[in-house]
Amino acid sequence: MIAEMSANHAGSLDNALEIVRVAKNAGADCLKLQTYTADTITIDCDNECFLIKGGLWDGYKLYDLYKEASTPWEWHKAIKEECELVGLDFLSTPFDLTAVDFLEELGLEFYKIASFELIDIPLIEYAASKGKPMIISCGMGSVDEIQDAVDACKRSGNEQIVLLKCTSEYPADPEYMNLLTIPDMAARFDVKVGLSDHSMGSLAAVVGVSLGACVIEKHFCLDRSIKNPDSEFSMEPAEFKQMVADVREAAKLRGVVNYELTEKEKASTVFRRSLFAVSEIKVGEAFTEDNVRSIRPGHGIAPKHYERLLNAVSTRSYEMGQPISEEDIPC
Repeated sequence: MIAEMSANHAGSLDNALEIVRVAKNAGADCLKLQTYTADTITIDCDNECFLIKGGLWDGYKLYDLYKEASTPWEWHKAIKEECELVGLDFLSTPFDLTAVDFLEELGLEFYKIASFELIDIPLIEYAASKGKPMIISCGMGSVDEIQDAVDACKRSGNEQIVLLKCTSEYPADPEYMNLLTIPDMAARFDVKVGLSDHSMGSLAAVVGVSLGACVIEKHFCLDRSIKNPDSEFSMEPAEFKQMVADVREAAKLRGVVNYELTEKEKASTVFRRSLFAVSEIKVGEAFTEDNVRSIRPGHGIAPKHYERLLNAVSTRSYEMGQPISEEDIPC
């Protein structure tokens, strides 16, 4: 269960550290940052290519959006130490090679690749070459592009890969999330698969885990009233806590493939149907539809023997209410 801080610190280190503590209390296993600056992710340019049109960030210039949303690199160490203090894993998404180098110096234990960087094969190869587990979001990714990313990790000698099904909309519309892709990705790419969820609420996470997701990533904030570029589609603590509870329960319900009876089920088999004498039957008398029925409880032979039993001759006498015995089943 990954709580994605992203821009929800709203420019305050105090907010960032509080997010760490509150995320732990809400049941997160891991706190995730994004490691970039406006200059490492784009350039300060005013032409139309760099202007966002439509959606949540309509009217922003890319450089200005990333400048506002970024987490200062000088905060990372304090945030990581706070995670260690409260018992959260610390994770970040590097957006260029210098960010990978910085995170290596910080002692990062695994990497996240963002959906928009899925096609940045040199970045993926460089991060994978560090030998740490790789979590790769696949929003907007075609089958070939996802395969390219997986192959890039493997070329770097790294097969510790988790792919995340992701719909890169903010917030994501449930109609277009197509979570049945999760088991297909697991089979197609032969890796573990999780869900990076940008939808509102926890239903997608529950369905995702039911379909085999092993990781859930969700944007997390102290309060959506603390406005920042990610606040509109982020979960508040009480919502995250409920999602964690629901996801854990869904994982229990999913369980494993198993046809064995539980101990309570074994005890309940006595109430199954079985074949009983429903009137007196004498030795040598034929079993008929009038003197044998399939009824509860389950002390007699299984109902599947009913047709074979009809018109066979009883080898013993039965009183009404006695279970039919195995010895009377015709060979």
